[in-house]
Amino acid sequence: MEVADISSMLLFLFCVLSIADGGSVGVNYGRVANNLPSATKVVDLLKSQGVDRIKVYDSDPAVLKALSGSGIKVTVNLPNELLSSAARRPSFAYSWVMKNVAAYHPSTVVEAIAVGNEVFVDTHNTTRYLIPAMYNVQKALVKYNLEKVIKVSSPIALSALQNSYPSSAGSFRPDLVEPVFKPMLEFLRQTGSSLMINVYPFFAYESNADVISLDYALFRENPGVVDAGNGLRYFSLFDAQIDAVFAAMSALKYDDVPIIVSETGWPSKGDSNEVGASVENAAAYNGNLVRRVLAGGGTPLRPHANLTVYLFALFNENKKPGPTSERNFGLFYPNEKKVYDIPLTADGLKSYHDIRSPVTGGEQRVSTANGQTWCVAKEEAGKDKLQAGLDYACGEGGADCHPIQPGSTCFDPNTLEAHASFAFNSYYQKKGRAIGTCYFGGAAYIVTQQPKYGKCDFPFGN
Repeated sequence: MEVADISSMLLFLFCVLSIADGGSVGVNYGRVANNLPSATKVVDLLKSQGVDRIKVYDSDPAVLKALSGSGIKVTVNLPNELLSSAARRPSFAYSWVMKNVAAYHPSTVVEAIAVGNEVFVDTHNTTRYLIPAMYNVQKALVKYNLEKVIKVSSPIALSALQNSYPSSAGSFRPDLVEPVFKPMLEFLRQTGSSLMINVYPFFAYESNADVISLDYALFRENPGVVDAGNGLRYFSLFDAQIDAVFAAMSALKYDDVPIIVSETGWPSKGDSNEVGASVENAAAYNGNLVRRVLAGGGTPLRPHANLTVYLFALFNENKKPGPTSERNFGLFYPNEKKVYDIPLTADGLKSYHDIRSPVTGGEQRVSTANGQTWCVAKEEAGKDKLQAGLDYACGEGGADCHPIQPGSTCFDPNTLEAHASFAFNSYYQKKGRAIGTCYFGGAAYIVTQQPKYGKCDFPFGN
């Protein structure tokens, strides 16, 4: 390993690897409200925020017309109440695709059709119509020569899982495996589509705040949770929930089907019994999620698969039924003012920091019972990210990397993980163990026991 002198080039390469080649963040544009701005104003808002991908819950002509020429990709929805018609009558599916998709594409860039939404929890018992409806919509796309550019899927809720903890034990509900999931996953494989899943760590945290760490739910620095089934360490509840779905798919031999997170978010307000619902937590979850997705990389089970994630939702929606939280998932108020300020693009991330409240002054530090923490490399991040992080730490970052040079005390073991761990920790300690300084594009994590590689002891403190 050589320490380069051209630090600016290394920083550039590091940023390219950790941001430019990352995943994609879109936003759900729900409209269960009576006070939202016009579709034209919404498109202007999306463009001003750098949002280039949205998902809607219908195929409203005003919205699709407003999107025309904007370049913003949209996933439209064939709602649950139309599933039976689309399943029983191919002619209905052809007509629906013609009027709601073909009539607007490509001026309006329709990239996917969500057939239904969380069908398995629909009280109208529409599950039996889902697979036939998906096939008929796909046939309609073929009829209009759109099947290569527009994909078909159906968002599912995590309640479709029989087991979700630990992630390695993830499995689908037995009653859904043969009639729904096997044919759905086969359809997605054959059409090159992705399984859409709605993932909400908030609900898991709200119900289990006594055992789930808030930092773990909000993508903040934490020691991680080890999956006893496969030994993988998780640093966010979000990743653990996604991997439970991956494990369920793997059990059915569909490891090759990708996942899109069609909904995820955190409410900025809730009822007194809705633990964790606050502006601070919503900003932390969504802001850190954007950073995690755009930095690239997948989950511990699929580390090299970048994620496409849709935040829920664009606006607070005042007509949504249920607890207070349901009306407060928005990034924006109906007057287009931000509920909280987070970036939605890679450029915005350059100046973004997760702010904890109350602020006591100075940089915030990761704390443990004895006050000692170290930063080490995450092997599953992959060689490219580890090398980019190592080069940055030893170059622009100013870490003390002399001990990992040939012949020095920490050169052995001569592995990328060991050298990166030493450099990451040197940088982390030099920065006073401040929040966010053990990240390196998702290639590092905090530990609370002193690491040791070979005969090399890792220092604590500056």
